[in-house]
Amino acid sequence: MTALQPTANAAALTAPATPAAPAVSAKTWIAVIGANLGAFMAVLNIQIVNASLADVQGAIGAGIDDGGWISTSYLIAEIVVIPLSGWLAQVFSVRTYLLTNAFLFLVFSGACALAHDLPQMIALRAVQGFTGGVLIPMAFTLIITLLPKAKQPVGLALFALSATFAPAIGPTIGGYLTENWGWQYIFYVNLVPGAIMIGMLYVSLDPSPMKLSLIRQGDWLGIITMAIGLAALQTVLEEGNKDDWFGSPFIVRLSVIAAVALVAFLIVEFTVEKPLLNLRLLARRNFGFGMLANFLLGIALYGSVFILPQYLSRIQGYNAEQIGMVLAWTGLPQLVLIPLVPRLMQRFDPRIIISVGFALFAGSNFMNIFMTNDYATDQLFWPNIVRAIGQALVMAPLSAVATAGIELENAGSASALFNMMRNLGGAVGIAVLQTVLTKREQYHSNVLMQSVSLLEQATRTRIEQLTQYFMNHGVADQAAATHRAIAAIGNVVQKQAYILAFSDTFYLLGVALIVALAATLLLKKPGQLAGGGALTSKHNQGERP
Repeated sequence: MTALQPTANAAALTAPATPAAPAVSAKTWIAVIGANLGAFMAVLNIQIVNASLADVQGAIGAGIDDGGWISTSYLIAEIVVIPLSGWLAQVFSVRTYLLTNAFLFLVFSGACALAHDLPQMIALRAVQGFTGGVLIPMAFTLIITLLPKAKQPVGLALFALSATFAPAIGPTIGGYLTENWGWQYIFYVNLVPGAIMIGMLYVSLDPSPMKLSLIRQGDWLGIITMAIGLAALQTVLEEGNKDDWFGSPFIVRLSVIAAVALVAFLIVEFTVEKPLLNLRLLARRNFGFGMLANFLLGIALYGSVFILPQYLSRIQGYNAEQIGMVLAWTGLPQLVLIPLVPRLMQRFDPRIIISVGFALFAGSNFMNIFMTNDYATDQLFWPNIVRAIGQALVMAPLSAVATAGIELENAGSASALFNMMRNLGGAVGIAVLQTVLTKREQYHSNVLMQSVSLLEQATRTRIEQLTQYFMNHGVADQAAATHRAIAAIGNVVQKQAYILAFSDTFYLLGVALIVALAATLLLKKPGQLAGGGALTSKHNQGERP
């Protein structure tokens, strides 16, 4: 043993030192920050508009049902363009593609504020979504291609501001702008930060030649089937509950189209030589389970942003600005915590951070499952704080672990799939929550009505008291007063049924996050992956093309 010691020491002395992390130029950081500012604006725009949708509908003369297409058109265009962005960036070059779409996003943001009727608004929102949707995956792609592995957590923390902070703070900004400045400013608010974003991208992204020849080599069958399938699926999810799902021939037809097109897309992607998206990445353990966790995160993230304003509006009678102030506490703590996450990732296993984040996010939903008539701003404060902490801890480490080991040539596919899955999760989550809310309200109403039967003495006594109240307050006819009394009791029962139904939706969100937590436990530590988890070429990974 002693004879071998000098040899070991000598080997240690002569071994090459671990190379220091390469320095990142200011130009690269400007590109990453500018791209993330664009992603932040694109995600923020969805929630800002949703928070002010009633005002927009009233201003352009749209009905409640048809006005929903103002959001749906944006979401359809966005989810279609996200998977296309990696390929289109190769065709037109990253700089040209990103700058063009950033500029068009601002143009159509301003145009939306000038729309006079519903058809105009739907068309403009669709184009705005198609250009804004580009900004989300491109920001993610730049992070995992321009930054070295050691600096990627910082870039992913910036991306988390768009993925989790923007949806949380969107209703706050939208409510304030609508109540104090007018609905047009929910679109004008994009202009100044958008101009800054364009300036940052213009000076930081290096020009590169376009590869228009790739258009002829494009996976056009995959593009067409994917676009049709995703557009049909998104429409089904957005409009299904309103149209009674499969009770509507329109929804049935769209569902068949979505199923056929998406199955065809899968077949095409696994058989063509140069697929639009490399779906084989899903077979990799970390990316596959990371995608599942990200999908469930989308359900909870966008679902909670949908369900909480619904509760505050229907049950508590809050306006857009008041709702925004309540939701601000799901966003503001994230602004403080997210910048600290990269340091936590250096000190702790990222999988532990993700697990803690999902556990806290789930816990915040379970804190809301015993709601009462008095459950409002004060009662929601701590659940919102816990939710904010959980969301801040999840996104950056989940992105880092899921994409560890992804080769440079697969970065576009990984970015497109990862971001599309989160958005798709949001669409599925909102559709499911709408349906659950409707069905559970009906269930709880039926149960509660059994307790307020006219056969019960307490019910008859209450009707008599309310009848007398209405007669003392200007209702001369006793029959009319009795009718009002019965209607008032019915309203109380329905309100209580809705409160119980909202509690059920929070329980469902908590369960979804527990499943996401389980998926997280199946992830491997990035350092255990081939190539140390770094973003490398296939040659360095020892994999065949």
